[in-house]
Amino acid sequence: MSIAYDPAPTPAGAEPSFPPLFTGERVPSDVDPLAKAVAAAGRPEGVEAGTLFWADRDDRLEAALVLAPEAPLKEALAMLFAAANGLGDALGALSPPEVAVTWEWPDLVKVNGAACGVFRVEADARAPEATPQWLVIALSLTMTPAHDAEPGADPTVTALSEEGCGDIGRTRLLESWSRHTLVWINRWLDDGFRPIHDAWAARVEGRGEAIGLTHAGAARRGVFLGLDETGSMLLKTEAGVEALGLEALLNHPRAAPEPARAPEEAAP
Repeated sequence: MSIAYDPAPTPAGAEPSFPPLFTGERVPSDVDPLAKAVAAAGRPEGVEAGTLFWADRDDRLEAALVLAPEAPLKEALAMLFAAANGLGDALGALSPPEVAVTWEWPDLVKVNGAACGVFRVEADARAPEATPQWLVIALSLTMTPAHDAEPGADPTVTALSEEGCGDIGRTRLLESWSRHTLVWINRWLDDGFRPIHDAWAARVEGRGEAIGLTHAGAARRGVFLGLDETGSMLLKTEAGVEALGLEALLNHPRAAPEPARAPEEAAP
C-alpha cells in the first residue's frame, strides 16, 4: 500500500465521505458511538452492516462500525485487527513519515511509543463458538488533549497533535480509516486471517519478550509468543502455553487513554 503525506487540512465543517458499502451516521458530541451502534443493532429491525456511527467532536475521533459476521465469535473478533490495520494505514498515509504507530495487544493504539487510543468491541453473543448476528468495533483516538491537560505531564499518554499530526482533522482521518478498514475486511473475506495477522503483528510491541498484562480482569505474566489463528495471545507461563482469547474484551474493555490534567492552582 502506498504511503504519502498530504499536509492539506480538511475544510472546517466538511462532511465525511465514506466508501461503498459504508454509511455514516453522525451522533452528538456527548453520545458514545459504541452505545448508539449497540442500541441500533439490538432493535428488532436492526441496522445495516457497514453503518459507521461517529461523534461530532474534533478533540477525539470516536466512531463505531457495525458488522454482520458469518463466523463464530472467536473468529469474527479478528475484525478488530482489520480495523487496527486500517488505522495504521490511514495514519501512515496522512502523518509525517517519522510518526510510528504501534499496538499493545489486543486493543491499545500507540503513537511514538505513547498511548493515544483504544479499540472496543461489542456483540450480541458471548460464547466463542456462537455466531453473532452483529459485531461492533469502536475506535477512540485522541486528536488534541483537553484544554486543562498538562503537556508532557505523562509521557506514556499522548495526542496526535502532540506528535506532529495537528493538521490531520477528524473528518479526513475518519474517511481514511473507513476506506483502509474496508480494504482489510475484504482481504479477510478473500484470504482469511493470515494477511491481517502478518500486518498487525509487524506493529505489535512485546512479541518474544516477557510481559505483564491484565486479561479478563486478572494480572498475567509470561512470554508473548505471538497470536494463534483467531488473534488470541499465546502466552508462555510456568504452567505452559496459554491462549488468551479476545472474548475477554467484551466484558473487560480498556479505558481510553487521556493526557494528564493540569494540577489545580493553590488557593491564595
